[in-house]
Amino acid sequence: MSAELLKKHKIRVTPFRIKVLSVFKKTHSALSLSDLESGIGEFDRVTLYRTIKTFLDKGIIHEILMPGDIKKMALCQDGCNTHLHDHKHLHFHCDSCQETFCIDLPAYPEIVLDGFDIKQIEIQAQGVCKNCG
Repeated sequence: MSAELLKKHKIRVTPFRIKVLSVFKKTHSALSLSDLESGIGEFDRVTLYRTIKTFLDKGIIHEILMPGDIKKMALCQDGCNTHLHDHKHLHFHCDSCQETFCIDLPAYPEIVLDGFDIKQIEIQAQGVCKNCG
């Protein structure tokens, strides 16, 4: 399935890219760079950074920037591509376990501002997740 995802996004399939994708697919939450590094074992740092940039640029993963300089990455949904990241979910950061989750919402708010062309809305929340609560 990872090879098909790379092909769909017109990315050359390599064993390293498959390995990086497998780390994302094994987790239920977003990953920090150190989480990703731990999950892939031995690697070349430059190759990892290039792979992350390619995955971001092609719409395979997205970055989550939470207050307090928390930066994580998670797999994108099917609607993302090179030109558009279409995320209609909430990013929830647990203050207890420090995990960050992408959570689908039953209804996504529509915001209209006169004179503004909104391209993307990001909703963030912090608190205690259901596993820690």
